[in-house]
Amino acid sequence: MYKAKHTAKAINKRKRGNSVFQAAGILMITMMLSRVLGFVRDITISSIFSAGRYADVYTAAFTIPDLIYFALVGGALSSAFIPVFSGYLANHKEEDAYIVASTILNLVSIAALVLIALGMIFTPQLVDLLFQFEDEETIALTILLTRVMFAQCFFMCLAGISQGILQCYKEFAIPAFGAVVYNIAIIVVGLLLHQKFGILGFTLGVVVGSMLNLAMQIPAMVRYQFKYRPVIDLHHPGVKKFFLLFMPVILGLSMNELNLIVSQALASGLSEGTIYALKQAQRIMMLPVGIFAASIGLSVFPTMTSHVARGEMAEYKQHLTMGLRTIIFITLPAAVGLAALSHPVVRAMYLQLEVTPAQVDMIAVCLVFYCIGLVGYSAQQILNRGFYAVEDTKSPVLINVFVLVFNIVASFLLVGPLEHRGLAMAYSLSGLLSMVVLGVFLRRKIGPYGGRALLKSALQSIIASVVMGIAVYAAAAGMEQVLDMSSKLMQIGQVCVGVGVGVMVYAVMVIAMKMEEAQQVLRIVKRKLHR
Repeated sequence: MYKAKHTAKAINKRKRGNSVFQAAGILMITMMLSRVLGFVRDITISSIFSAGRYADVYTAAFTIPDLIYFALVGGALSSAFIPVFSGYLANHKEEDAYIVASTILNLVSIAALVLIALGMIFTPQLVDLLFQFEDEETIALTILLTRVMFAQCFFMCLAGISQGILQCYKEFAIPAFGAVVYNIAIIVVGLLLHQKFGILGFTLGVVVGSMLNLAMQIPAMVRYQFKYRPVIDLHHPGVKKFFLLFMPVILGLSMNELNLIVSQALASGLSEGTIYALKQAQRIMMLPVGIFAASIGLSVFPTMTSHVARGEMAEYKQHLTMGLRTIIFITLPAAVGLAALSHPVVRAMYLQLEVTPAQVDMIAVCLVFYCIGLVGYSAQQILNRGFYAVEDTKSPVLINVFVLVFNIVASFLLVGPLEHRGLAMAYSLSGLLSMVVLGVFLRRKIGPYGGRALLKSALQSIIASVVMGIAVYAAAAGMEQVLDMSSKLMQIGQVCVGVGVGVMVYAVMVIAMKMEEAQQVLRIVKRKLHR
């Protein structure tokens, strides 16, 4: 009996672990698809409106509604909401969960409507304040598009909360596909309407996409029997706890933005094109963070909060460690691979798109230095949530303030001798420092959480990544020597070959070293094939 009981418990643990991996896999695929569709969307707009003015206006029109969305629903809300809502679900207090979720939903709806109304009234003043357009026609078009964009802000805010609720029910596929549908709608509606309405057609596509994104969430919430309540209960303990968690997270996220502002401010004093180069290189570096690390962090977070709510600290630590090991396992080779292929990747993405070879070189160099900190910023995705799961949102804020000060000092010290490379290096060192400090302080708070296994996994990933990086660089350099890389097709082919070599070499290395992470992935793949 004892043996059977514990065997069943072990099986359930494996199932929960596998479900997390499967959820992360779904999120990775959909996020990658969403990013690709976003790129297709931008290329489509640029190709149709080749003059450039309309594309600039379209981009500018996003600015103010995006500020409202991130202020109300951005990463801060889910980080504060999920621990509270999951805690009630884990302890079978569904009515409390519904009251908290409904209260937050109603408050965000009211706040969004008020801000949208004010934004639409004062759109001309806001456009004049934020943008330096001189042509009256361009200003008028920006005002029109911005006002239309405000409509999508309301639907995206509601969708953001709905997605947080569904993630607490361990439903990740539908919220993730919402972003895919959003981009598809923009492209389809824009192509159908642009001949009649111009760039306004794509703006209307944004509104339609946001409505469809929300509409996708509602049937799933009904299926999980979520019960909306028309209440605003500010005295409910769960609502009070939410706001206590919410405010520090807002401050923490602002610290990350300030890091970028510092870099851009110092870059403005360097040669022309430095700000653009740093921005584009940082954007490329963050792709693996957004696709892989964020997916793993999102998939593990609700499970960790549920374990904490039930007092299952060992299981919480197990998922925390598993998340960290998986992130390092994936993002470390991504960092090395991006650094080895920095020039081919940048050349394939930007050359012949009004970017000079000199700018390509600058972006590529910046990318190499940014890649140093890629693992650090990836690990933050799970370490921050490790604090949030135990309802500690203050510690990450204090650590972020310390890291911000470090970034400012390092930027000033390195910008002189290294110029743009120094700014990228300072940003990377800040990410690595943040990872270390977050890890140390989290250990102090919760106790040991598999440090030896984590270190072993990291060392194995480093060895495999170094060997992979050498092979990738050699493959790319070899193609450079024997083939003409002037065509876009050959540039893309070089990147694809480099990625293919990297995946194969890394796979062989991790299998040879019998890494547990590789074995886990193989088990999931085998199960899928058998099904």
